[in-house]
Amino acid sequence: MTSFWLTGDPAADALLADDDNALLLGMVLDQQVPMEKAFAGPAVIAERMGGRLDVAAIAATPEEEFVALCAERPAIHRFPGSMGLRVHQVCRVLVEDFDGQAGLVWRDATTGAEVKRAIAALPGFGQQKAAIFTAVLAKRRGVRPPGWAEAAGPYGEPGCFRSVADVVDAESLAKVRATKRAAKAEAKAGVAADEPGRKA
Repeated sequence: MTSFWLTGDPAADALLADDDNALLLGMVLDQQVPMEKAFAGPAVIAERMGGRLDVAAIAATPEEEFVALCAERPAIHRFPGSMGLRVHQVCRVLVEDFDGQAGLVWRDATTGAEVKRAIAALPGFGQQKAAIFTAVLAKRRGVRPPGWAEAAGPYGEPGCFRSVADVVDAESLAKVRATKRAAKAEAKAGVAADEPGRKA
């Protein structure tokens, strides 16, 4: 497995590198929180559940109980209720449909479009997040069926520094953050220009 540099915690990064389930759940949590916080979540959950990330155990835990575990301080997310529930939903799908192994979600895909489609079918994965995770799998896991770059869209471009897929060290993290800031500023400027009474 490729080494990871995502959380600032060597143990949490090692879990992401070694465990497809951890990587997928980190992507689930990567929403409205810093990347480091999101991808450290699987390690925090594992610690609170006895030291091992076990999706079957998560799926078997009553929803309310698992959400309470996620909400313990420090919470795994700024919205521990909704995101804890989302993690629980994904774990249930993994157990029911993929023998508890995230790798089986994309293992039999023969094209990049199939990889993205399989990911997008999971709870909480819209088209953009599925595209980003397709890029993560290609760039960090070597999952590169024909058409993967097209399926990943702009996130599949080499050296684009647009997403978590491109973070390998402190320098690349800074570049990704700069790209995201620029995109937000551009989007904000576009909205402002479209407002009635404003000059472009």
